Order: sequence, then C-alpha cells, then structure tokens
Amino acid sequence: MSDTTTATTTATPLSKVLGERAAKALATHLELHTAGDLIYHFPRRYDERGEHTDLRQLQVGEQVTLLAQVKSATVRPMRQRRGTMLEITVGDGSGATLTCTFFNQAWRERELRTGRWGLFAGKVTDFRGKRQLNGPAYQLLRADATQDEAAEEIEEFAGALIPVYPAAAAVPTWTIARYVRTLLETFEPPADPLPGTVRANRNLVGIGTALREIHRPSSKEELYKAKYRLKWDEAFAVQLTLVQRKARAAAAPGRSRPRRDDGILAAFDAALPYELTEGQARVGEEIAADLARAHPMHRLLQGEVGSGKTLVAVRAMLQVVDAGGQAALLAPTEVLATQHHRSISAQLGALGRAGELDGDPAGTRLTLVTGSLGAAARRAALATVADGSAGIVVGTHALLYEGVDFHDLGLVVVDEQHRFGVEQRDALRAKAARPPHVLVMTATPIPRTVAMTVYGDLETSTLSQLPRGRSPIASHVVPPERPAFLERAWQRVREEVKAGHQAYVVCPRIGDAAGAEDDGEPPSDNEPARRPPLAVTEVTPLLEEGPLRGLRIGTLHGRLPADEKDAVMRRFAAGELDVLVATTVIEVGVDVPNSTVMIIMDADRFGVSQLHQLRGRVGRGSAPGICLLVTEAAEGTPARERLDAVASTTDGFKLAELDLEQRREGDVLGASQSGRHSHLRLLSLLRDSKLITDARAEAAELVGDDPTLARHPALAASVAALVDEERAEYLEKG
Repeated sequence: MSDTTTATTTATPLSKVLGERAAKALATHLELHTAGDLIYHFPRRYDERGEHTDLRQLQVGEQVTLLAQVKSATVRPMRQRRGTMLEITVGDGSGATLTCTFFNQAWRERELRTGRWGLFAGKVTDFRGKRQLNGPAYQLLRADATQDEAAEEIEEFAGALIPVYPAAAAVPTWTIARYVRTLLETFEPPADPLPGTVRANRNLVGIGTALREIHRPSSKEELYKAKYRLKWDEAFAVQLTLVQRKARAAAAPGRSRPRRDDGILAAFDAALPYELTEGQARVGEEIAADLARAHPMHRLLQGEVGSGKTLVAVRAMLQVVDAGGQAALLAPTEVLATQHHRSISAQLGALGRAGELDGDPAGTRLTLVTGSLGAAARRAALATVADGSAGIVVGTHALLYEGVDFHDLGLVVVDEQHRFGVEQRDALRAKAARPPHVLVMTATPIPRTVAMTVYGDLETSTLSQLPRGRSPIASHVVPPERPAFLERAWQRVREEVKAGHQAYVVCPRIGDAAGAEDDGEPPSDNEPARRPPLAVTEVTPLLEEGPLRGLRIGTLHGRLPADEKDAVMRRFAAGELDVLVATTVIEVGVDVPNSTVMIIMDADRFGVSQLHQLRGRVGRGSAPGICLLVTEAAEGTPARERLDAVASTTDGFKLAELDLEQRREGDVLGASQSGRHSHLRLLSLLRDSKLITDARAEAAELVGDDPTLARHPALAASVAALVDEERAEYLEKG
C-alpha cells in the first residue's frame, strides 16, 4: 500500500478494501458488508501454540478449529458403496487424537503427511465411540517445518495468539484473519466516542487500540484490555438507551387509575376462598400504587410457574375497571387465551357476567377475542369492547387488528412477553387515547444482570412463593443406558390413570419432514445421521398400540384448527381423556390440576427454561407431580448434564443462570427479534455483572446531566450504531 492510499473508515464498502470476490463471499455467508462490519466481527476465541483447544475437551456437535499434527494417514475402499475413504489421525500433544475423514479424495494423502502441523476446522461427530471431523477444511503450516519453525509461522500468521472467528464453510476462520490483516493496513479508527472522564474513571484504552488488539493481540494483557473496552461500549450503549427511555417514560402523561374501596375489586377480594400469599399482597400494593399515578406504569412481573401471577393481574385489571377504564390481556396462543378466559371467568363468577341473567349488575363483562371466532360472535364481542361494557378483554394477536376499538384502554397485560414482537405490543398500546399502563408477565425466572440489561427500563416485581396447596414436582432422567426405566415410565402413567389422574406426553415435533433436524452434511457410510426429533403424530399411534393401549389418548399441537384445539383441551380438562400427547403448545398457562405425570420425549432437544415451564403443568392440584425426562444423551455429555441439572432442582432462578450459561448472549439480548446484524458481540450477562452495574451507574449520571446526549454527539452516534432503533424498542419492552 502506498502512502497516498485513501484511509479506510467503518463506512467503507469491503469491495473497496478486499475486492469484489472476497466482499461478495463475506456478504453472502456472514452478512458483512462494510469495513465496520468486519472490524466488529470479533474472534470468538484464540488458539495458542502449546495452549490451544484440548482435544480431550471436544464435544460432539461442536464446530471447532484446531491446531494439530498429522499422526497417520490411510486410504481404504468404502464398504457400502464405490469409492475410497482417506482417514487421517491428528493429535495436539495432549495424548488425545481425532480422526478426519475425506471421501473420494485420496489425493489429499500427498499433502496430509505424517508430522505436518495445520489448522483443521469442522463439526465434531461420533462414529462407534470415536470422535471425528467429516471432510474438514484445513490449512497446513509450511511443509516439513520444525516445531520452532511452525511456531514462527503461527506467530507470523496472527501473532502468538491465533484468532478463531465465527466462520462459514465457504469462508473459514483463517481466510477471515487474512482479510482482517489486509483491512488493518489502511484502517482509520473513528474518533473515540466515550467521554474522556468515563475513560479515565474506568481506566479504558482508546477505541483504536482496542480494535487493533482484539484482532492481533500483542499479549494476553493487551487482549484483556481491548476486550474490556469493547465490552464496556456494548454495556454502556444498552444502559444509556434504557436510562434515557426510563426517564422519558417517567415523564410521559398517562391517566391515573386509583383503587376504590367499594368497587368490583373489593367485592372480588371479599369472595376469594383463600388468602393471598405474602408475595401476591406485596406485589399487588406495588402495582396499585403504580396505577394510581398520572404516568404510565411499566412493570415486569416475574414468578415461578404456578406462583399466582394471573391472580395478581386480575386484581390489577379490576382496579382499572373500577376507575372507569378497560384492561386487555394479550396471550401468545389461542389455547392460552382460551384458558385465561375460562379461568378468569371462573374466578370472577357473577362479577364477570354483568348484563346476563345470573350476573352481578355491579360487576363487569369479560370478553374473548381470537382469530377463530365466527362472524356473528366476533361482531358481538367487538361491540362490547367498543362501547366499554367489556371491562376485561382477553385475546391473542387478533386484538391488534383493525376494527378492534377500545372505549378507554387503561391497562395492557402481556403474558409470556418473550413470545411477542415489539410491533405487536406497540399496536395494542396505540389503541389507547393516552399511553396505557403496561404489566408484562413472565414465568421464566430472569437472572439479575439480564433484568438490568434487557428489562432495565421496567420496574421489576417477583413472586417467589407458591400458593398454599400446590404440590411438589419430582423430576427424573430416563437415560439410554437404563432401558428398563422407560418401561417403568409407561407403567407409572398407567398407575396414575388408575388412581384417577391424568398425564401429558410431550414431543418436540408435530410430525412433518420440515420439522426434522438436518445436520446439513452429506451422508457417509460411517456416520449415521442424527434421527429427527420424535413427533406427536408418530408417537401417539405407538402408545395407543403399545404401552398405553386401552387408555383414552388425545393429541394437541399448533397446526390443529382452533376449535379442535379448544375441544381437545376441554375434554382433557373435563377428565374425558387420560393422556394428552402434545407439543410445547401446552408450555404456558394450561391448568389442569388433575394432571400428575409428564413424560418429555427427546428432552435434550428442549432448553432448560422450556423444560422448567413444561413440568410446571403437573402438580397443580393436591396430588404430587412427577416429570420424567426421556433422552438418548449419554452420560458426561453437555446435554445430559443439562437434564441432570433440571432434574436436581425446582429453583427456577438457578436454572435460569444455567440456561444463560448455555445460550448465546445475542439470543438473550434479542438479536433474533429484529433479525438485524448486531454489533453486540462480547458482553456476557453472566460473567460481566460488575461491568454492567458500573456502566449503569455511569449512564445514569451522564443522562441526568445531559438527557439527550446533545453535548456528546459522537457518543450518541455510537449508541445508535450499537443499539439500532429496532433493538432499542426491543429493550424498551412494552
């Protein structure tokens, strides 16, 4: 590059830096379009000569990049079909080895000679107890190099630490490293957006230094400083956004909905057949005080499965109805909306049937709005919503459509909020003349740092007690090495049914080919493909003809027509079915107290929080519940350890921490919500709690002094880049 070469900025298209071919590959396979995209495409880890990935720690299913030495190479004919297979064995000096297989590529034996060192990338699979990489991409170090020479070549390749990037088959990590080196030759870092006082207070390196060191670290110490600075940028951008939005929400005009001592809520409380738990009473007071203020409530209500969140929400809705307003409860599925309507109707009794023959004229009306309502029923329901006679409206996303007009929407309750997109919540809020109060409910326990980072502009209330009379749930893993355990599981179902109880059998798939997992690898004669997840439509007939023969079995999944789903749930709730074989459509809100046993097939295909939610469907009555986690995961695998952890505790907050450890941070922060490319790369909500707390404190101080960041334009632009508007709305939560 000559001295007259134009400097590369974050906005420069990659085609100008790397050429059209490389730019097209990065755009197509990794969604990287500009120099900024590539410079913020950080390594996910670093290999080091003599201290690289330990082959003994590899897990089946992992995508890996390894620094290893060829130990042996053999070519043999394939047994099942014509052609040859090249099998090489590589080791890393730890004593462990890994097999790499290549089909009909015997010519590779000439370069993959014993003693050669190289970088090997691929997916770890298992064949007859041996771990292998099937057709890995690789880059060999200089032929016949001594170990010292190999070390020099690695040093030249990327310094002492070898960056391993999130990559694609067509653009492997070493190719990305080469592109980054080319980019860094002309890259001009942006002006540092962080105020000098913040950098000094927190001992942060400059942005230019951080961006260079994270790609080509000169030492582990400098790499740590670079990562810390870039994590700070991510945390600070999120916290600034949340602090600004919380301040704006606190100042927004709303409408006070104070509690009355002689209204429907007082009558409802007087008729309750049980006392509120201490937690329900405390959270109820917090919400009542919020509703009485002239600014919209923005509150998150989290509570364990079965902790009584719905009752708290009903009491809040009745307070708003008493104050002349309406309340809408938004549920993610028709099954759950119908269930809520049925249970709230039972709780309210005559107080929810005003205008009917047996209704209490001092009460209100409860209306259900779903997409499957017939034309006449829909017109009647919408009329009660529009004229205000329906004080409580329960529905799915059908509430968001044109033609659903509220008389005076005062409170929006969003159940299982993670199932809804921001646009859906906003559409419902927009149906109010003034911003309504918002109560967001979730049964997924949220670790403190997640609450601070994802729900940081909501006040948080937590219900940790279970109502009196709720039974304990015992959970056990049914493993592949104990086949008799599965037989015993089906016997247990028959025993519970004989005792007058009911059971769930949960499968991860409905039953079409599109739902099957696909490893995306060509079939080989030595690697059986992972079978598709078990499906409701396949398991049901096997149970009917086999271990549960003679029992009354029903099926429930998301593709059934709405009226059929409702009919199945009604039959199960009425005790007309003994066993319900279902997908995760039963995960939230379904309440059948007579259900005492749940068998989850292919339990390792579900997430930790999902398993915890599912098992909350049993043990909801006076009889104890049991949840059996059926798996083919072998002992010692991460999947098995995850199931063992779920079986060992019913503490949702412990499990939430485990779930967070095993999930990508981007999922937690909502990257999948917007579908947009995100620069939030490094921040760990689990490991960086102190950094997040410090960033929150600095953000609160800065916004208090400069609410719109008018005096810090570079920082405002940086926040906009790191937390785009879609993500900012996602973070707003409601």
